[in-house]
Amino acid sequence: MRLFSKLMLVLACVANAYGADTTSPNVVLIFVDDLGYCDSELYGCDAVPTPNIKQIADQGALFTDGYVSSPVCSPSRAGLLTGRYQQRFGHEFLPGFEPENDDGLPPEEVTLADALKEAGYVTGMVGKWHLGSQEQFHPVNRGFDEFFGMVTWGADYLDPTREDARTIRRAGADPNAAESSPEAPWNGRGNDTLMRGTTPVEEDDYLTDAFTREAVAFINKHKSRPFFLYLPYTAVHGPLQVTQEYYDRFPHIDDEGRRIYAAMTSALDDGVGVVLNALEENGLAENTLVVFLSDNGGGVSDVNSNKPLRLGKQTMFEGGVRVPFTMKWPAQIPKGTVYEHPVSALDIFPTAVAAAGGTVPTDGTIDGVDLIPYLNGSNSNKPHEKLFWRAGPIWAARVGDWKLIYAADRYWLYDLSTDIGEINNLADKRPDVVTRIRASYAKWNAVNIEPLWPSFAVKDMPGFSVDGVTVKWTF
Repeated sequence: MRLFSKLMLVLACVANAYGADTTSPNVVLIFVDDLGYCDSELYGCDAVPTPNIKQIADQGALFTDGYVSSPVCSPSRAGLLTGRYQQRFGHEFLPGFEPENDDGLPPEEVTLADALKEAGYVTGMVGKWHLGSQEQFHPVNRGFDEFFGMVTWGADYLDPTREDARTIRRAGADPNAAESSPEAPWNGRGNDTLMRGTTPVEEDDYLTDAFTREAVAFINKHKSRPFFLYLPYTAVHGPLQVTQEYYDRFPHIDDEGRRIYAAMTSALDDGVGVVLNALEENGLAENTLVVFLSDNGGGVSDVNSNKPLRLGKQTMFEGGVRVPFTMKWPAQIPKGTVYEHPVSALDIFPTAVAAAGGTVPTDGTIDGVDLIPYLNGSNSNKPHEKLFWRAGPIWAARVGDWKLIYAADRYWLYDLSTDIGEINNLADKRPDVVTRIRASYAKWNAVNIEPLWPSFAVKDMPGFSVDGVTVKWTF
């Protein structure tokens, strides 16, 4: 049924391609990679200046409790682009990265690009896909009219042997191997080759700048009709690489890793600003829905910051699943809104489709909700009373202000209203709450399926332990 629905979407798109209401808002979805909760100015942190990212919040809504559906990137992207918990269709873990690997977002799943094409939008993607590398998974076969980017997890941002390159590691290289040295010859991006459509292309610009350039070109090209631009930057995911131009902005940072990371964040913010300016210059800013969020929390490292949240990427703690999240649509969302109830990346699909006057697929469960009524005051309820996560044997649930995590054969329970840092485990003191949330999780999980492929890896180093307990975080 979902495959049939997708075919109908494509046929409807052919019929409606030039019949969309010109008052329909454009949709720009900026999905960044591994940005920590406190790595920008969104939440009042002493962070790298990010005035352009902050501008989105200032002109629209800032979500204090914005979540993604996975603490790692590929499953998180699967949930984002379908509006469905990825456990419903088996995209639970990272797909393999070998060229012959056939893991990927199941073809029968309807994507946001599919739905907006049905509504008469031209659709484009610039950046990182990471939802399968085979032909059937390719963005041009998943609803996108245009594509510039990579289908796998990432790549070098630039030739690390360039004179203006500041780099600590190369993509995919063993940190102790000779090929990681900046002086070693560079063999290019290999399997992570950039593509325009399905054609591999060479790219000399710093990758963040290249994605910004292509995004602006798409906006300029399609400014006369409604468009959907999906802009998943690879920044600020490793490898830590930047050009001298951005590096020179932070002479006061002594640690090399932190300095490069700060420079990468600054480059990302510049790119967001250029995209926002393109909308403004084309007279599109007022009626464009712009969404900005990270695919998961920042990594458990010393170069980024998820404060005041605990741990980070790959874990079910708040630092892994609560992310920087903001959106603006001046025509509909009151300026300067701060929204404190939990929202999810799953909400972006129905929000964008409703804004476009499109149709949400009815042959499968959409777990997200249209956020606009909650933001403009027409709905005073909470978008979500419950949110869930699962990665193999590890799972978590937020019910109201309670957060329960099950890992390493034990429970961790926190009251987020008083303990956002998840420090005080109340599982032993409140077994009634544990029992109640376990029942909610079991009901949610009953309609999920088993993962379509096995776990990609496990993180169980000391930095990923909890209260002295070793946890094997699967992803």
